[in-house]
Amino acid sequence: MYDFHTHFIPSDVLAWLKENKSAVNAEWEKKVPDKHEFLTVNRKWSFELKPAFYDLELYKTECYRAGVTHSVLSPIPQLFMYEFSDELTTEVARIYNAALANIVKQEPKCFSALATVPLPNPEKAATVLNEAINLGLKGAIIGPDLGEKLLSDKYFTPFFEEANRLGAILFIHPLLNTDPRIKSKKMPNLIGVPWETTVTATNLILSGFIDKYPKIKIVFSHGGGYLPYQIGRLDKGYEMWKDVAPNLQAKPSEYLKRFWYDTVLWNENSLELLVKTVGADRILPGSDYPFDLSVWPPAIIKGQTYKLAGEIL
Repeated sequence: MYDFHTHFIPSDVLAWLKENKSAVNAEWEKKVPDKHEFLTVNRKWSFELKPAFYDLELYKTECYRAGVTHSVLSPIPQLFMYEFSDELTTEVARIYNAALANIVKQEPKCFSALATVPLPNPEKAATVLNEAINLGLKGAIIGPDLGEKLLSDKYFTPFFEEANRLGAILFIHPLLNTDPRIKSKKMPNLIGVPWETTVTATNLILSGFIDKYPKIKIVFSHGGGYLPYQIGRLDKGYEMWKDVAPNLQAKPSEYLKRFWYDTVLWNENSLELLVKTVGADRILPGSDYPFDLSVWPPAIIKGQTYKLAGEIL
């Protein structure tokens, strides 16, 4: 079984964090007696640093128990470091990517990996992506935006041109939502995270991104957020208001079928809807392991061999 959506933190990255804890405001804190230390970077999005995040032997053991035979390792979004200087973000990205590449080189049957890139500097991000591909990584995991700059913004052109040239996988993973209306009850994660994916996916469809960069393999986390459920509204808006997306060559629901999605939905009915909306061949098994809200073992679609997962990797 493949697991496309997993996260890992190599020891080299943890060592870098400790060496640069003042620069990135990294804190390790024992918050709950019966849990491990929580890691917080730059005073936001704290998470329990479970051993499975950094102990590769433990990680492999848990995968074996769950029936996972091949995992795609991704950096964690808390360590994208987009809010820091280009120099710092590039430095940690290269360390992260080299460490993941080393894991893949040692155990190619068990692992593939995606890179992290200094997205705030698109030219540098393009260079780091190229380096990562040359190291044996399959593409990159990136955030959904940079504040008000959505991914379709011309600002990111150098990065996406290089990703398209390379035919890279780009795994769009949301960051924590900061809307002040949803500060309590963990809503920034519960509903804010899939909302970020929804905004990004909608923007990429309506902007004609996929026609401009047809060789990029875009994968949306958490089943595409809320968009598959509301794609009919986009189709109706496209039909009624010609200025919604005048450059599209088909209705939005057709473009929805040109991306890929993971199965991190926690609900069989939701997964069935996704299958009916985009087709089983556009869905990749994923878990979000070892975060708290993981689907473990990964949800799979009955009768689907996931041959495509092997093909795109």
